[in-house]
Amino acid sequence: MNNTSDNNNENTPISKKKCRANKLECYDWLSDLPESHSETEMVEVQFKNTRKGYYKNSTHIHLEKGDMVAVEGNPGHDIGEVTLTGRLVLLQMKKNGVKLDSPDLKRVYRKAKPNDLEKYEEAKSREHDTMLRARKIAEDLNLDMKIGDVEYQGDGNKAIFYYIADDRVDFRQLIKVLAEAFRVRIEMKQIGARQEAGRIGGIGPCGRQLCCSSWMTNFVSVATSAARYQDISLNPQKLAGQCAKLKCCLNFEVDAYVEGQKKLPSREVALETKDNTYYHFKTDIFKRQMTYSTSKEIAANLVTVDASRVFEVIALNKKGIKPDKLEVLDDQEPVKKDFEDVVGQDSLTRFDKSKKRTGNNGGNGQNRRRKKSGFKKNNGNDFSGAAAGSEAASSQNGVRGNNNRNGSNNNGKNNNNNRTGSVPE
Repeated sequence: MNNTSDNNNENTPISKKKCRANKLECYDWLSDLPESHSETEMVEVQFKNTRKGYYKNSTHIHLEKGDMVAVEGNPGHDIGEVTLTGRLVLLQMKKNGVKLDSPDLKRVYRKAKPNDLEKYEEAKSREHDTMLRARKIAEDLNLDMKIGDVEYQGDGNKAIFYYIADDRVDFRQLIKVLAEAFRVRIEMKQIGARQEAGRIGGIGPCGRQLCCSSWMTNFVSVATSAARYQDISLNPQKLAGQCAKLKCCLNFEVDAYVEGQKKLPSREVALETKDNTYYHFKTDIFKRQMTYSTSKEIAANLVTVDASRVFEVIALNKKGIKPDKLEVLDDQEPVKKDFEDVVGQDSLTRFDKSKKRTGNNGGNGQNRRRKKSGFKKNNGNDFSGAAAGSEAASSQNGVRGNNNRNGSNNNGKNNNNNRTGSVPE
């Protein structure tokens, strides 16, 4: 089996080995319909983690998902991976606002040759060193910007510098210095802090890969109100992600909290009772429980009640009635249900108990086995393991032994008479 898999890997084209899944890929749910891949000459080509484009296969080359192709660049050519073909490309173009008759659409030249792939890998190997050197040049020019990533074109004749800046930056002098230093055409692209985190990647405080680098393709602004709705402490160190911005996951569940809050009473209403006045302290939205304090500033005499009780007290206060206590009376308190085993499984210690039951020594264990086996008839008399005791047990053993050796019930009877003390004539 190992030899077969090794041979398959050796025969696999280089283009197929480059195929990998990432956040920009679209699931091809028409892959099992061969006729759907010949409906259009447009293909989707992806270059790096956050850059992809749509190209026209005017020469009608047979392309499949995972093929490395050389496409038209500006200038020269670029090397990318085919991530989608057929009918779904038209749907993706419509989704991303790319028109089919746009003059900016470029062509697919050919499938990447080994020479093209060598240049492509060589250009990729220079990206990190180029980024570090470009950062030093920008620092020497006193530019308030950060170069986050560098991407070389497939033929190595062009480099895209991704940078972050809070204000507008005049980088005309920087482009001249970079062009002289690296001898390539320079293109500058400004990105945000979230896009930089998505390009670099990392592990979040939840222990999983960053959402911006794994599946998120568009970024929505996150406000501190999302944390307030979820009753999260407004601690900047805990709310900020690796991009130093508010975490994108704050928006994931805020809608559920907003909907749940609409079904709860207002937090601004104070509850009046005969013994005190209670002010809202905190709320558990999904449990529908609200905690009140007798002081606005500190947590004093905290009382947790259900939301239905709060509605009831508010209705009584509007009528001018003050209940004796805020919490529910003992006779009205709902009965708490114990844990119910809905799965129907037995106790986990059932095997331990059975071991203790069968672990007894001596005649007791033998007596239990004889009880289960029932009664044994011998010469018209009934003998049981419980009634006859050890003597009856030995006589039964003797009967069984004689029966096995002679194969006759008479021998067993004679043996039984000898045991009871009778003398043969």
